[in-house]
Amino acid sequence: MSRRKTNETDESVDDFIDSIADERKRDDCRAIARIMSDATGMSPRMWGTSIIGFGKRHYRYADGKPAEICQVGFAPRARSFAFYLPKYPEHASLVAHLGKHRYHGGCLHLSKLADVDSSVLSRMVGAAFRMPDGATD
Repeated sequence: MSRRKTNETDESVDDFIDSIADERKRDDCRAIARIMSDATGMSPRMWGTSIIGFGKRHYRYADGKPAEICQVGFAPRARSFAFYLPKYPEHASLVAHLGKHRYHGGCLHLSKLADVDSSVLSRMVGAAFRMPDGATD
């Protein structure tokens, strides 16, 4: 039986961020982690090798097997930051005011934090975090 790659780990979020070579990306990671921590009231945790997540969301695969993932999270990628946020009723109205972003593969992507309104991002994270388990799209 295979094991999911994206499980919560005990790895250090600070060590992960410190390992990022690009200084701007490291600084943005720290700022995003603060924004998300403030919006959720949770401390960041590593999920898999590259996702910084907050909280736990329980769900079931199509075959009925239970699983869990972070309620909200983000990951620094080569060209952008990928945000894992379930959609919620006010999603469209908030994202319209976010700033420069794109969607790809079901994730919100930002090139850099300076491209967006961080107060809108905080509101989006908080609203997504409050969605009940199982309500991801």
